[in-house]
Amino acid sequence: MNTLDIQGLRITLPGTARPVLGGVDLTVAAGETVALVGESGSGKTLTSRSALRLLPPGAMVEGAVRVGGEDVLTMNADQLCALRTGTVAMIFQDPRAAINPLRRIGDFLTESVTLTKTTGVSRTQARARAVELLDAVGLDASALGKYPGQVSGGMLQRVMIAAALMGDPVLLLADEPTTALDVTTQAEVIALLAKIRERFGTGLLFVTHDLDLAAAISDRVYVMYAGRIVESGPAEALFAHPRHPYTAALLASTPRLEAPGGRLAAIDGQPPDLRQELHGCPFAPRCPLATEVCDAQAPQTLPAPGEPGHRAACHHSDRLEGSAVDA
Repeated sequence: MNTLDIQGLRITLPGTARPVLGGVDLTVAAGETVALVGESGSGKTLTSRSALRLLPPGAMVEGAVRVGGEDVLTMNADQLCALRTGTVAMIFQDPRAAINPLRRIGDFLTESVTLTKTTGVSRTQARARAVELLDAVGLDASALGKYPGQVSGGMLQRVMIAAALMGDPVLLLADEPTTALDVTTQAEVIALLAKIRERFGTGLLFVTHDLDLAAAISDRVYVMYAGRIVESGPAEALFAHPRHPYTAALLASTPRLEAPGGRLAAIDGQPPDLRQELHGCPFAPRCPLATEVCDAQAPQTLPAPGEPGHRAACHHSDRLEGSAVDA
């Protein structure tokens, strides 16, 4: 059984002409790291937050979002509380915005489990658990008595990871957790997340716009554009042989140390506006391979020949065969 199983997820918001998420299918197995990549506004964060049913006001939802086999979208209030305090946890993008600066780190770590009736955890047990998890993320017990402003951004993100593990979750949602950090600290957090996954067997959905980070941490990758999954597959195969022009364009626009200077490659145009309906392939106006069929007909998601688990939604996947970042 998958830790997370999203099937046909469609979310429509008031005032939009098309769904924000247009039929998303995504799975995360126990102990697996899955990366969800794409430009800002593609629907990555909304997809991850659906696992906690943290949806915008007025959202109309279709499909299923199952965690451990239970559909989150049909849970009652008590079931949803249990899910959010013990089964699924989220690591947010900016730790300083997620932690109350006027409360000590020890309070932040222990409150969620001591104030939730269903956990049955005492303050003494919660403190012992907090010390254990701080040690797991490379911090000592002295951090419990400190305020958020007394520690660095990297240390605070480690505290966020420890807090996410307090309820022994089966699924971690990491929403661009390294964006606010310097490059060295980013590498430390990525290594820490990999270590945590291996030690606790937790499924990890890693949301990012950085393909290099996705390659460093993930087993499988989903590429999202305009609220749809346009390509998915094992990380190694997807990065070596992208089957969708959008994936190839993202790879081509990544800065490379071996090619310093010069102009960076960019994807021309803008993502489609939510106030406009989509006809055909949503990437067609920006795609160098687009033809009349792309404007008229949305592509089916089909397997890549000879590459198990690799799938793409493109009319011209065969024209990308054998290409990579130079596509």
